[in-house]
Amino acid sequence: MEDPTTTVLLLLALAGLTAGFVDAVVGGGGLIQLPALLLGLPQAAPVQVLATNKLASICGTTVSSATYFRRVRPDPRTFLPLMALAFVGSALGAAVASHVPRSAFEPIVLVALVLVGGYVAFRPNLGGATVLRFAGHRHTAAALGVGLVVGFYDGVLGPGTGSFFVVALVALLGYGFLEASAKARMANWATNLAALVVFVPQGAVLWKVGLLMGAANLVGGYVGARTAVAKGSGFVRVFFLVVVGAFVVRLGGEVAGWW
Repeated sequence: MEDPTTTVLLLLALAGLTAGFVDAVVGGGGLIQLPALLLGLPQAAPVQVLATNKLASICGTTVSSATYFRRVRPDPRTFLPLMALAFVGSALGAAVASHVPRSAFEPIVLVALVLVGGYVAFRPNLGGATVLRFAGHRHTAAALGVGLVVGFYDGVLGPGTGSFFVVALVALLGYGFLEASAKARMANWATNLAALVVFVPQGAVLWKVGLLMGAANLVGGYVGARTAVAKGSGFVRVFFLVVVGAFVVRLGGEVAGWW
């Protein structure tokens, strides 16, 4: 594969910056970053695009996870099992990622986003405050299930993983949007790490592009996490709906062949 031009690299860095901010607030940064990589690196294999996206993403999720941990202090009884099973699920998903055709990316993500966005939009009180639905072992089991299922999806495809973690933690476990976003960042960090454990030995990572986008993603992730903590759950919910709506329009247009 030929090296990308300076213009392409700058545009990919801008995509990484924006993705880092969005990912830190509500998740879904991969829905910016992955299409940017697909457009900017048309000669790259799907597994190279996925692997490079993971490298860039883990930079942002590292700094946003640390920021959330310091400022929100999420409960380790939830986020540790969530991270553990998210890691396992992502590693399993990454192992089969090379068998997923490039053409399958957009339709799968589009359907999932429409369902998630519709569910949140029609339940205005959802996620305003933390009201846990389970206790004890049932709570831990629910967190493990969310980690495994969403983690596997992240390993196979990836875009929207953070958003799916957020809505699962809010709708299934009963967390407010801010605390759910904090735990989602940590789980997403674990899924990115697991995928890289699989992708790096395969030689699938495009290091030059990934590290450049990662630096930009890191800056975006830091700013996004601080913004979310300062604004609270109400801001996160509104931002979530705006981001999901924008992605549905963009992906829907691509699937329909409008652009």
